[in-house]
Amino acid sequence: MNNIKNIAVLVSGGGTNLQAIIDAQNSGIISSGRVSLVIANKADAYALTRAQNAGIDTAVVLKKDFDSQYKFETKIIELLEEKNIDLIVLAGFMSILSERFTSHFDKKIINVHPSLIPSFCGEGFYGLHVHEAALKKGVKVTGATVHFVNEIPDGGEIIMQKAVEVIDGDTPEILQKRVMQQAEWKILPAAIEKICSEVN
Repeated sequence: MNNIKNIAVLVSGGGTNLQAIIDAQNSGIISSGRVSLVIANKADAYALTRAQNAGIDTAVVLKKDFDSQYKFETKIIELLEEKNIDLIVLAGFMSILSERFTSHFDKKIINVHPSLIPSFCGEGFYGLHVHEAALKKGVKVTGATVHFVNEIPDGGEIIMQKAVEVIDGDTPEILQKRVMQQAEWKILPAAIEKICSEVN
């Protein structure tokens, strides 16, 4: 199939969602796009090793190397444009992007969030904090959401959601793993394929 879209994945940590994307590519779930670049904002992110193992080009852009958010983001934009990136996936990327960045790539950046937005989202809700809040509230159902990224944390248009049951005795760690396995790793590749197949 021609016209395969170029995907960049922005990461900060272990890269479990990146691995789910790579696995989905290998199994044919994602066929309209290909990950051609992984950018990390931490030099020791294990996601870089996952990318290298899969033969994907990598880059490290550290905020501390730049004296402003503007210059940090400019470097990332340059890398993305060099590779003619069609879709940017934030996979545990722990850096808030400015409106300048998100509007530069309008409707081209997606994120996966470990709750059913609009619950447990926005500033401060990331990683285990999301699951801690869900358990504290006593919800019986949680899940994950893939959404477009704009300048508001978790504020962009929703693309896909999947619900996951909360089970008595869940800890934040157990719930986090279940949400990843049953929701994040399924809807993120599905959303990527949907967008790549629809973009001209």
